[in-house]
Amino acid sequence: MDKEKRIVTSAIQLFKEQGIDKIKIADIVKRAGIAQGTFYLYFPSKMSLMPAIAKVMVDNIFEAIQKNVDEQAPLIEKFNQLIDTIFMMTREHKELVAIIYAGLSASDYLKDWVNAYTPYYNWLRNELDKAKAKGEILIAIDSYATSKMVFGLIEAAAERAYLFDSKEEVLIDEDKRDLLEFICNALVVNKAVIK
Repeated sequence: MDKEKRIVTSAIQLFKEQGIDKIKIADIVKRAGIAQGTFYLYFPSKMSLMPAIAKVMVDNIFEAIQKNVDEQAPLIEKFNQLIDTIFMMTREHKELVAIIYAGLSASDYLKDWVNAYTPYYNWLRNELDKAKAKGEILIAIDSYATSKMVFGLIEAAAERAYLFDSKEEVLIDEDKRDLLEFICNALVVNKAVIK
């Protein structure tokens, strides 16, 4: 593992164990097994780690999306699989998601975090363009802008379910069904094409 990755991994572990405020750069470098000066070659401050930590989460979610969403499925099923995957990853990594939000809200690195989502957006834009070409979407949309809105909506619903509301799984399943219906209705998905 390279030094930058060791720093990020160590910070994630320490932040999970003790919270962001209690951890100092000296703690991170000690856990990473590197000199403190090396830390500053990669990050100017503890809070500048937040986009790198967010990127770890985004990469993990994107990997799960690529694994769990069937490229050959109709658009409605792709959305269903996408929703399930994002909810699953949020549930499994809710501590990390909470750390990312806490850290980014207290830092000036929000723009860097948003840039980490580019692979998500490009993937969904491609899926939406394919669906438009097949006649699965009946309205004219800007696929890239729509991909941002759809991901934002799904993530907000998953985070609300697991970080803020602490709902029972049966209620979360209802939320997921409602979310799928809302997205499909908003995009005017042509259900006649889906067989």
